[in-house]
Amino acid sequence: MEKISNLFTNHPVLPESVMWIVFGIAVIVLLLWDLLFFNRKNEVPNFMHTLILCIVYILAACVFGIFVMYEEGVDKGLLFFTGFLVEKSLSLDNVFIISLIFTSLQIPRMYQHRVLFWGILGALLMRGLLIFIGDALIREFHWVLYLFSAFLLYTGIKMVLPSSEEETPLRDTRLYKIISKYFHVTSELHGEHFVVKQNGRHYITPLFFALLIVETMDVIFALDSIPAIFLITQDIFIIYTSNIFAILGLRALYFLLEAAVCRFVYLKQALSVILIFIGSKIFLPHLGMEIEPWHSLAITFTIIFIGIGASLLSKRCNKN
Repeated sequence: MEKISNLFTNHPVLPESVMWIVFGIAVIVLLLWDLLFFNRKNEVPNFMHTLILCIVYILAACVFGIFVMYEEGVDKGLLFFTGFLVEKSLSLDNVFIISLIFTSLQIPRMYQHRVLFWGILGALLMRGLLIFIGDALIREFHWVLYLFSAFLLYTGIKMVLPSSEEETPLRDTRLYKIISKYFHVTSELHGEHFVVKQNGRHYITPLFFALLIVETMDVIFALDSIPAIFLITQDIFIIYTSNIFAILGLRALYFLLEAAVCRFVYLKQALSVILIFIGSKIFLPHLGMEIEPWHSLAITFTIIFIGIGASLLSKRCNKN
């Protein structure tokens, strides 16, 4: 690791403000490229275009991670990649939930990308707000990290336990009823429009309703991912950038994996192990065990690889 570290030293370091500017420009370029070149029309996303888009987002994250490694050091670069990998792996589980939302509300595939695009823009703002609140809490009350740790351990253990709860249709959930209570809702689609005016009254369409639920679910998902990244590092720049780069590719990832994510039968167990590992990291120094940044990255990647590999192997065995 020292030899690798030496390759990224002995050069002028950019101020943090410039790093934020570079990050902002990268995000704007990616969003404009996505919106203007890949989603100019309401149509069912092409598989090849979606695959290219997904690869570009991953490559962009890798390039930015190497940039962070060059400017901030190898350790911070590895922390960025670990945060990105954790957030990306957790978002795989989100794909299944988003698919259920669209199926329940009967949103045609040609309009789903519009909902997800605006949902991602909202997520950029909400994640920033939640990360800022988390940082303020940790600065004022450092013991909050132990609460984050306990929460992740609880969530990880709960994920692997058998659930006795029956799946509730979306229209029967409390969230649906709350939104319907405060907004006038029409059950009919009106093209790509989120809001329509009928009889002098504004109604939200199922498209906007889906957007509200996707945004709400993202906040719920953030309750897992944000404590996880704070237990990896407390560097706000690393936390926010790794989160955002993972979220940016969520739409392409959804269209790429929506039909296949249910085949990853061991993905949930892999994610639970990752959460348990990250939640326990804060206690390891008290036991005389130090986890280096590259250890976290290697362990996280290995767990995901084993979970996906075991799922594919299990599927193949069942066919035989």
